[in-house]
Amino acid sequence: MKLHARLDDLPFENHFERLDPAYYSRVDPAPLSDVRLLHFNAGLAAELGLDSATAGDAGLTEALAGNRKITAGCYLATVYAGHQFGSYVPQLGDGRAIMVGQVRDARGGLRELQLKGAGPTPYSRFADGRAVLRSSIREYLCGEAMHALGIATTRSLSLIGSSLPVRRETLERAAVICRVAPSHVRFGHFEYFYLLQRHEMLKPLADLVIDDHYPELAGFPNRYAAWLSEVVERTARTIAQWQAVGFCHGVMNTDNMSVLGLTLDYGPYGFLDAFDSHHICNHTDEGGRYAYDQQPTIGHWNCSRLLQATLPLLHEDPDQAVEIANGILNRYPAAYTTRMMELWRAKFGLRSAQEADRELINRFLNLLDRGKNDFSLSFRALGELRIDAASTPLLRDLITDREGFDAWLADYRARLQFDGEDEAARRARMHAVNPKYLLRNHLLQAAIERAEAGDADEIDRLFRIVQRPFDEQPENQAYAAEPPPEARHISVSCSS
Repeated sequence: MKLHARLDDLPFENHFERLDPAYYSRVDPAPLSDVRLLHFNAGLAAELGLDSATAGDAGLTEALAGNRKITAGCYLATVYAGHQFGSYVPQLGDGRAIMVGQVRDARGGLRELQLKGAGPTPYSRFADGRAVLRSSIREYLCGEAMHALGIATTRSLSLIGSSLPVRRETLERAAVICRVAPSHVRFGHFEYFYLLQRHEMLKPLADLVIDDHYPELAGFPNRYAAWLSEVVERTARTIAQWQAVGFCHGVMNTDNMSVLGLTLDYGPYGFLDAFDSHHICNHTDEGGRYAYDQQPTIGHWNCSRLLQATLPLLHEDPDQAVEIANGILNRYPAAYTTRMMELWRAKFGLRSAQEADRELINRFLNLLDRGKNDFSLSFRALGELRIDAASTPLLRDLITDREGFDAWLADYRARLQFDGEDEAARRARMHAVNPKYLLRNHLLQAAIERAEAGDADEIDRLFRIVQRPFDEQPENQAYAAEPPPEARHISVSCSS
């Protein structure tokens, strides 16, 4: 793929602009003063056909901050609605995200670029349309961390800082990220038009999504049902991957759910430190609606909202449409359970599928839960365990309930002996799915505090570490440790 020396040289398209203006508003970014490029994602740039050497160009920083137009096409902000903490909000929209357009990546797929934090839009609801440095660092790094973990996600091309003060819970500084994904269309885009009774608007939007991102469904009979089935199953599989690495989204509103099954909108997220099945990562979520153990159920409920919003696409007869939608929704539990068990078996190094595996897995998780033992360190140590019963595993030192662990360990060793795999091969397989390095909140907080003091080096260090989550990286051993006692209860909220 040819690399372009300037962002302006990329062949931008804007498929959303082909739709009726009711789907969006034309908007220009608001200029941002005293901008500085804090980090540039060279790997993603190459995928987009952009030469990373362009990162030193002041014009690139100005463009990615929204201070000058990248393309002659119009910049857009889209309108959508959503269920927020279970309550329907009839109009939301891109309140601080502005769509630049789409480019083709090295494989010919579309990648949509958005400037997040580039100023107010008609959907800002009296807000300033800005993002702050704290939340921008969190999203920039976590998109890359999830990508390296193999989890479908949005990513970011750049992180721009500014001295402009922005009022949140305290006075902070503004920032802009250039967010990149095949599409940022959400469940809430369809809810908006359905609940306004503007059902004729659903088909053009669905056709755009299918034509651009589900080309295999071209000419497919009942293609809307086939598309929605794929959305439901992708959503289930993505949430299973969240659970397997201990990722908590924190705000699983329907306006934060992607019709491509991507992890979208990194706000008050967190990776589990001590395992707590009821962990709530967002202190705004007082009722625990989006707790770790509730995420699979909420994903199912959110899919039901999408299916309700797309009933007119499924059949002209309402009763038959509901019947088709229920059949599609019923695919979620099986898709989730199948993927979840595949992931758990891989994490435990189990090659075959046995009836008693679920009980064995749950017993170990219950041990971690009772002792509030570190989730990722425990699984990483599990990969080091030897079948030889004469050896004392390092994992035992991490578990609070030693007696319970010893009883479980005897059964686990017997299960591994049943599969009869070479220990070195099993260890390699387990280490390839059990990450050693995760983007823990205390690491993020340290990077944020240093960046706010003018030092962006820790952002780059974390960026490089989380790109290799399964590698040993002995030089970065300290970044794999559980948080110190004073950092175990870092609080994040919807403003994060």
